[in-house]
Amino acid sequence: MCGRFAVTIDPALLAERIDAVNEVPADADSGPSYNVAPTDTVATVVSRHTDPGDVPTRRVRLMRWGLVPPWTKAGPDGAPAAGGPMLINARADKVTTSPAYRSAAERRRCLVPMDGFYEWRAEPGGSKVRKTPFYIHGDGVMLFAAGLWSAWRPDRRRDPLLSVTIVTTAAVGELTGIHDRMPLLLPETSWDSWLDPDAPVDTELLARPPEARGVVLREVSTLVNSVRNNGPELIAEAAPQPEQTTLL
Repeated sequence: MCGRFAVTIDPALLAERIDAVNEVPADADSGPSYNVAPTDTVATVVSRHTDPGDVPTRRVRLMRWGLVPPWTKAGPDGAPAAGGPMLINARADKVTTSPAYRSAAERRRCLVPMDGFYEWRAEPGGSKVRKTPFYIHGDGVMLFAAGLWSAWRPDRRRDPLLSVTIVTTAAVGELTGIHDRMPLLLPETSWDSWLDPDAPVDTELLARPPEARGVVLREVSTLVNSVRNNGPELIAEAAPQPEQTTLL
């Protein structure tokens, strides 16, 4: 799965690098984050038409992490009603059949850019499970995870709430020793086919192992366990632990 990640690039620079239109307002709170958590606002990449029949173009948009399906009811405050699971991840083998994801998989696919993501390895032994955090990142390059997005509004008078979920798949390589799931990372050669709003979802792409070449991992501090912490120290390699001595 993917429950936390880091992204530090400015949306305008991201748009320039990937030849996209930047639709993020200048006054939006879109600064760097080393500890992106569910319900946070994140930058995404979509491909949409400006006018019917024209060629769709890449666009960088902000969305809330945690998919809100269009049929979600509104609460008393006009926001999506609470309750039910938080849809931050969508299994690649379920997105075309699950009622929560299949409409988004048809025409609303996106990319979620990230510097890297965190995963926790459960350590054996003891009565209480201890989990060690790791930071998984590209070797000098950004990672782009497959995502699905939705536009939700309680009524036609309000602007839609854009939300996103990250598609996950079976872990590969060294990552299998940390967790059995990971984001479906896509190489640049697959971006356009994944984003194309006029084409059906590529089921072969969903079934393909993720792009993990050049992905490296390192153990990091448990500071990342708290969403209150957010700084570059979270992705620094964990300091060696002193050896424990047993007193007889």
